[in-house]
Amino acid sequence: MMSESVDSFPALDWQGQPVDCTRCGQSRRETPGRCELQVACVEDRYALRIDRFFKWNPVLAKQYLRHPYFEVRAIAAKYIEVFYLPQLVKDDDETVRWSAVHRLTPRQLLALRQDPDREVRIRVAARLLATDLMSMMADPDYFVRTIVARRLPLTQLLHMKYDPDAEVRAEVAKRISVDGLLGMVGDASEIVRLVVVHRLPMGYLGHMVNDIDWRVRYEVARRAGSDVLRQLLGDEDEAVREMVHARQLNHISVVSGMGSR
Repeated sequence: MMSESVDSFPALDWQGQPVDCTRCGQSRRETPGRCELQVACVEDRYALRIDRFFKWNPVLAKQYLRHPYFEVRAIAAKYIEVFYLPQLVKDDDETVRWSAVHRLTPRQLLALRQDPDREVRIRVAARLLATDLMSMMADPDYFVRTIVARRLPLTQLLHMKYDPDAEVRAEVAKRISVDGLLGMVGDASEIVRLVVVHRLPMGYLGHMVNDIDWRVRYEVARRAGSDVLRQLLGDEDEAVREMVHARQLNHISVVSGMGSR
């Protein structure tokens, strides 16, 4: 027995009319118990009931790929045999295409790289083979490009360090080689430069000693060697100066400790 909270809603079809079992071929099936009003019904507008119907009758899912209600088509996509999925690639509704993306093969996903809906492209970018992602580097949506930057092979990542969105460039900075990272020390966004300064090897931190953002200079002061550290002694920001002094005191303490042994 299904819970009252789930199945207390009236049985209405996708057009808001009461579900009429006498007009539905499934209610006349010879095998009893494969559908039930307000519980498992393919004509109900309630998605959970549609899903239950296909869960109970997965072999029937392929019969509903052209149903007028998009929710029926989208849920049927979860249950149909994989060779029926390509039929849904050009479905008029983005929810149906998004549902199909979950099960399409990487090769079949190629057809959806330029889908008009961003949610579909986001899912495509997350599932596509990394070697096929280059064509999505210029996607109009920043979050699609962010996913591309996270998954693109390192040999191709250099092409994205000039992306117009700072969030995308920050993802690039998290993965790019040290040589590529050096080319991003002067990035216009502090979000990107903060990623860069955290990843740069200590010997390269002098490149960021004059950064306009105090947080970047603070990280330089926290990690840099003594030569770079001296350049920050008179920094305009108190937090940076305090870090410099703390590092210097710690160095003196370590040296003194070694001398007393």
